[in-house]
Order: sequence, then C-alpha cells, then structure tokens
Amino acid sequence: MTAGRSSAASERLRVGVIGGGAIAQVAHLPVLKKMRTVEVKAICDTDLPKARALANRFGVNDAFDDIEDMLRYESLDAVVICSPTHLHESHIQAALSAKLHVLVEKPLAMSAASAQKILRIVEKHDRVVMVGMNHRYRPDVQIVRSFVQSGELGTIESVRGSWHVFRPGRTQLGWRQRKDQSGGGAMLDLGLSILDLGLWLGGSSTPTRVSASLDPVTRDRAVEQSGSAFVICENGMSVFVDVTWRHLGEGERFGVGIRGSKGTAGINPLNVWKELHGVAVDVSPTGSVSRENAFTASYRAEWAHFQAAIAGEAKIPALKEHLILHKVVDGIYRSAVDGRDVEL
Repeated sequence: MTAGRSSAASERLRVGVIGGGAIAQVAHLPVLKKMRTVEVKAICDTDLPKARALANRFGVNDAFDDIEDMLRYESLDAVVICSPTHLHESHIQAALSAKLHVLVEKPLAMSAASAQKILRIVEKHDRVVMVGMNHRYRPDVQIVRSFVQSGELGTIESVRGSWHVFRPGRTQLGWRQRKDQSGGGAMLDLGLSILDLGLWLGGSSTPTRVSASLDPVTRDRAVEQSGSAFVICENGMSVFVDVTWRHLGEGERFGVGIRGSKGTAGINPLNVWKELHGVAVDVSPTGSVSRENAFTASYRAEWAHFQAAIAGEAKIPALKEHLILHKVVDGIYRSAVDGRDVEL
C-alpha cells in the first residue's frame, strides 16, 4: 500500500466527517480538534442543521447534507465514516472513488456477505481503509497485549468479556434498533468489539464453532437487546461474550478477562497475575496507564495509527479479520434462531 499524499509530511491531514451522530460528537470530533496534525474540513449529515451546528461547535468551516457534494467541493485526504451501518458500503465506495483514505466506524458491515463486497471494493483501490476498533488502542489493552505477545501468560486458553450499558430505546438507540439499518442489536453493536478483542488478544485464533442465546425479537423490537455467545477456536481457545443494552446498575460495565497456561490478565480494571516459584503473584504494571480517559486515549491512538498507515509508517490492520468477525456474528444469530451449535 502506498501513501496517498505527495505533500510534505508536516502538512495536516485534511479530513471530512461523514455522519454527525453520537460517535462523531463524543469521540472523533473532540479528539480531532486537539490533534495538530489533522484538520477537519467539513461535516456531512443528512440533517443539515445538525451538520451546521456541529461545524460551528467544533470550528469546522463547511457543512453538507450530501456526501457527493462534500467529496466534489472539498479538498480532502481522508474521511471518517460514522454513518449508520447500512450506508458503510456505499460511503466507502464513494470515498475510494474520490481517491481518499478511509477510517470507518465499527461494524464494517451488516453481514459477512456485505463485508465480502467491501473487501472486493477495497482491493481495487490503492488507499488505506481501516475499521475503527478503538478498544484495541486502550492503554490497558495495549499493556495486556504486550504480556500476551511476550509469552509471559503462556498459551491463551480462554477470553471472557462483557459490555453492559443502559440505553433507553427511543432516546439513545435510534437507527440501531432498526434491523434494516443496523444489521443486528446488542450483539453486533457491543459484542463485535468483545469478540474482536478476544480473537486478537488470543493471537488471531480461527473460530470454528459458536453457540448463542439472544433475547427474542418482538413485534415492538426488531433487534435483540441482550445476549450471550460462546465461540470455540481451532486451537482450542474459547471466547465468551455477554452483552446488553438494558443494564440496570451503577454506570456501564465493560471488562475482559484472559486465562493463559502461565498467567491471567484483566482489562478494566487492569491486572496481571503470574505464577512465580509456585506462588500466584500480582505483576500488574503500576503507573503505566495514562491519566487520560481510556475512551479518549483509544480514539487518539487509533487516529495516530491511521495517520501512520497513510504515511507508510505502520501496518494496516487486515480487513479480512472483519470478514471473519462477521462470519462469527452471522453464526451467533443462526445459533440463537436454531437453538443449536453452528459450525463456521
């Protein structure tokens, strides 16, 4: 992959934001505003007053309600796609046709079939296309990843993760509760990130079988609000995921635990344990996690990686990983409907 910019490295990356929803407002725009190496040139949303309000709030010059207009009239190097999932495929195609690099919010697609189409589109263009898996860039995740890669935890045998949030349907879910726009409910929205962390931290293991239980869809609700899934990999490693949009408790709950043959690790809170001379010892790093909010830090590091990939200074995460992820998620939905294990 070659870099798409011939200008001096000191020039700022010119970015267009597609979609003015929550993730653009609370993650990308606040982070980009503080990055000296990036200039947000325009915001595009079908709700033009919203796009203009966001542009004013974050000091962005232009606002559009049509992606083709933004791509035609703005001089951009890259876009970040924060639109509803069903639009990702067409928005990626439009950006690549305009010879732009692409950072697209997760999930990449609504299904494995759609992900496969996107991969074929990307293969035809010499541009960086990266899916925003921000949890990989959390400081605590990066620390645990270093323990795994160094072999200090031994062979990873299981990963278990949960993400429980409270999102009242009408006020916070919006298009996510419409299956034709989202592709799925809590399992796709939250579970995909946990699955990705499990497979990634486990050494990109190959999933072979899934078993799942999702709460039933009703006449008033087109997608699941909660669910659990158990994934078995080719090497014997397992990943367990539990998610809900209807968490009743103090704040939201997000956490991942890893069990290896030589030790264990936890994310949020960070902890690492190993056996030393026959005794379990807490070897968790102290003072190594930034005071910066883990959520903000993850997006800042994600953008730094995206820029480095454009400059040819960092490896681009393989999009094929997302095809595998979507095959697992598709299998989870089949398992829940059929009430049985599904081979992948």
